[in-house]
Amino acid sequence: MPDQPKFPGRPGDWVLYKDNQLIAFNKPAGMPAVPDKKGSPNLLQVAAAYTRHDLFPIHRLDRPVSGVILFGKKPAAQAQVTEQFQARTIEKTYLAIVGERPEQDEDILVHFLREAKGNNAEIVDSSDKTAKRAELRYRYLGSSDRYHLLEVVLVTGRKHQIRAQLGAIGSPIRGDEKYGFKRGNPDRTIDLHAYTLAFDHPISGSRVELQAPLPEEPVWEAFSSLLTSRS
Repeated sequence: MPDQPKFPGRPGDWVLYKDNQLIAFNKPAGMPAVPDKKGSPNLLQVAAAYTRHDLFPIHRLDRPVSGVILFGKKPAAQAQVTEQFQARTIEKTYLAIVGERPEQDEDILVHFLREAKGNNAEIVDSSDKTAKRAELRYRYLGSSDRYHLLEVVLVTGRKHQIRAQLGAIGSPIRGDEKYGFKRGNPDRTIDLHAYTLAFDHPISGSRVELQAPLPEEPVWEAFSSLLTSRS
C-alpha cells in the first residue's frame, strides 16, 4: 500500500469553532473533505472520531485545497446553513497563489463550465446547454519573489470554479497542473486556501466570522506579513 500522507498537528489543532450545533475545521491540503472513491482518510471521518459525534456535511473543499470547512452536529443545523449557501448569504473568501499576475488587479470573471473527463471542469461557450454560469471576483494583494497572491470571492459555487477560471485567464494556481500550472507540488496539493467564512448562526441568528490560518509552508509564509499588515 502507498504511504498515507502526513498532516500537520492533530484534529484538535484544526478546530476553528465549535458549539452544540456546528464545528469548523481548518482542513489540511491533501485530505478529502468527505469519503471518496479512493477510500482515503477524510476530514468527516476524522472529525466524527474526534468529536465522538455524527457530523453532517454542509459544503466541501477539493482534496488538494486547504482552509475552513463547516459541519453540522445536527441535521437541522446542517439544513439551515445549507439554505444560506443556496441563498448566497454566506460570505466566503479564498486566497490563491499564482505564477502569473493577472492583467487586471481587480476583475469580475464570468465563464460557463461543464463537467469533463477525469473529474475536471472545462470552460465552454454559453450556448452549451450542459454548462453552468460561473462568476467570481478577484483582487491582487501582492507579490513575493516568484509568485502573486490573489483574494477570490465566489459569486457562484461550481465544481473547480476558481481553478478553472484563473487558469482561463492565464493565472493558474501554483501546483494545479490540471488547469495549466507548469508543474505539480510534490504532495499533489495546490496553493488555494479557503481563508474566511461568515454565516448566520442557525439558533442565535448572530453573524459568525471564521478565519483559517495559512498553511505552514514557505510559499505561504512569504505572504503572511502582507496579510497581517492589511488586517
